[in-house]
Formats: sequence, C-alpha cells, structure tokens
Amino acid sequence: MISEKLEKIFNEQIDKEFYSSNLYLSMAIWAETSGYNGTSKWFYAQADEERMHMLKFIEYLNDRGGKAIVPAIKQPPHEFKDLKTVFYQVLEHEMFISKSINDIVALTIEEKDFSTHSWIQFFVTEQIQEEKSVNEIIDSLKLIGEQNVYMFDRDIMNFRDE
Repeated sequence: MISEKLEKIFNEQIDKEFYSSNLYLSMAIWAETSGYNGTSKWFYAQADEERMHMLKFIEYLNDRGGKAIVPAIKQPPHEFKDLKTVFYQVLEHEMFISKSINDIVALTIEEKDFSTHSWIQFFVTEQIQEEKSVNEIIDSLKLIGEQNVYMFDRDIMNFRDE
C-alpha cells in the first residue's frame, strides 16, 4: 500500500510528465512548421517517451493501492525563437523534472517505502541520460553555428539513446 504523501506526489509527477509530453509535442509542431523535419521527429519521439513515463507512474500508483488522477491540460508555449533557444528550454525543463524525481526519492526514503524507492531508480537514471543528451545537442549547436543547422537537423536522431 502506498502512503497518501506518495500518492499525492505521484499524481503531481503524472501531471508533470503529461505536461512534458505536450511541451515536446508543441516543440515538434514548431520544428516541423519551421522546416526542421529531423528535429521535429526527435521532439515527437520525446513526446511519446514522456507519455509512456506518465503511464508508468499511473500504473505503478494504481498497482500499489493508490489512485491516479488524469491531469488537466495546460497549454505549453507554441512559439520558439530558434533551435538553440528551444534546446536550452528543454534542458531547463529536464532539470526541473530531475529535481521533481529527486523529491520523490527523498520522500520514499522518509516514508521507508523501499519498493517505491527501488522502482523510482529507473527515472533517476533516465533523467541523467536526458540531461546528458540535451547537453550534447546544445554543445553541437554551439559548434556548428547558425549557418549549419541543416546538417544538425539531418543528424539529430543520433542523439537518442534507446
């Protein structure tokens, strides 16, 4: 049985994962309509991944005797300045999600819920990989400059570690 505190923080995380999926979907649409077809594919894949994360939280919470709540839809931004700026926003968002996951880890320790502590480690590792991947993309964008985004856009799917 999961505690009320953990049920509450899981539902908050479900909301964050849902928003993440919608944020990346919005970024995918922006990229696609701005001519960045490779980048749009990367963001569509990220949106799918975040939705799957949300579903994992829902399933685990329900399996442990809690009750997941479907979050309200919050509209993410839909206009972005340029590729480099959008990826800095992605990094900032992933760091926010990492902190949120760490808050869950801290609560599992406080609550002595070792099953949930073990389960959440997947997301700790996932967030390390997400931040690393986005940092690599930002580094590449810095190296290529504004004039060479075609090559970057063509090769961006190489940054996905699956």
